[in-house]
Amino acid sequence: MGWGQAAVAVAVAFALATTAPGPAAAEVPPSGTVLTRANIDQYIDVLAPSIKWLIERGATIKVGDYKKVSFPPPFAAATEKYAGQVEISPDSTHLVNHVAGLPFVLVKPDDPQAGAKHMFNFNASIAVDDLDLRNFDCDTGAVGSNGNPMKMERHFLIDHLRRLYFRERTLVDPKPEMANRDNARYKEALYPLIEPFDLKGTGFTFNRYIDYTRQDDTWLYLPQLRRVRRLSSAQRSDALFGQDTDQDSYAGYAGNVGWFTWKFLGEKKMLGSFHADKIPVSWQPPSGDFLHASAWEPRDVWVVEGSSKVPQYAYSKRVIYLDRESYRILFSDIYDQAGELWKVWVNNFMYAHRPFEGAKYGFDYDVSYNPSISMVDMQLEHATICALPSARFPGEQGWYINVGDKEGTSETYFELSAIIAAGR
Repeated sequence: MGWGQAAVAVAVAFALATTAPGPAAAEVPPSGTVLTRANIDQYIDVLAPSIKWLIERGATIKVGDYKKVSFPPPFAAATEKYAGQVEISPDSTHLVNHVAGLPFVLVKPDDPQAGAKHMFNFNASIAVDDLDLRNFDCDTGAVGSNGNPMKMERHFLIDHLRRLYFRERTLVDPKPEMANRDNARYKEALYPLIEPFDLKGTGFTFNRYIDYTRQDDTWLYLPQLRRVRRLSSAQRSDALFGQDTDQDSYAGYAGNVGWFTWKFLGEKKMLGSFHADKIPVSWQPPSGDFLHASAWEPRDVWVVEGSSKVPQYAYSKRVIYLDRESYRILFSDIYDQAGELWKVWVNNFMYAHRPFEGAKYGFDYDVSYNPSISMVDMQLEHATICALPSARFPGEQGWYINVGDKEGTSETYFELSAIIAAGR
């Protein structure tokens, strides 16, 4: 069966999976509406508590038209080929017989393992053969008020964030898996930091293993101290270098699915940002300059709550809003150990053949790009915002997805010795 037929087959299955009961009724703001402090109470049912807070602090949300998104055809084909053989373990910690694609095409709302199945679907949906996110920057500082801008405290410029999957490969040979001496699901590395000057050359690398009982191996290299520091799995929830972000919050959730207890909370109609109009991102004017200026649209979502099993983890729980068509996370509400709302991670997506017209690499179908992310600490009134890539590099496409090792995303890049050499 060809890619087009496979995509149709998966679309039909999703149509069956998303029939009644559907999302709870909610008053959806018409296209063209701008949500502000003055009218958010009218549309509270399509806003998470965190998003309401952002608007109250000066952000606005302009509402656009809903546009359908689909899985890339190779992923859809893998789903059709392999999904029928996949099972979830009785304790919801790992998958059995998963090769590639979406593990569970149909998740019933009354399934006691629905929360975990949705999160394993998310975990599979964001898999790529390889990724190089290049030349992006982040600013961190106090959130402004009454028309005042963020008070920028630190600016970060990052050379590369790369990820290489050894399994679940759907496009680049070898597939569906490659030689894997470390039994890793994937490896990821972020280095070197170019700015700020006092962190120049800093980087980290980590391995996520196939065996869910094996802790991640994460190493942080600090060239100023000429020291390598090993981070525990609990420390992946800690913010570093004055930022609000933590490694486990990347993409909305980047922890090991098997290390959380997941509960399915239901289905809703929410607003999310899925069709940004350009890369690089445009930010809102003060005091909403901690949030992108792209339009939001009504999306049907699954709501899943996760509580960590890892001792000394920073957060008590995450409430994750999963788009039903793509399994991307609209945003994630994060709670402290007292159960109070603490932080929010907000994704800004763009679905396109390539990041912009004329970009070196692209596809003949839409894929998901992230022009920006925002993570806001609502208790400290503090934010970290990242432009992916930075506007400082005209013509930089930023996103190099499934290009093999043509741009340097090879296994040797993730070795600790490579990070140390780059940081000298």
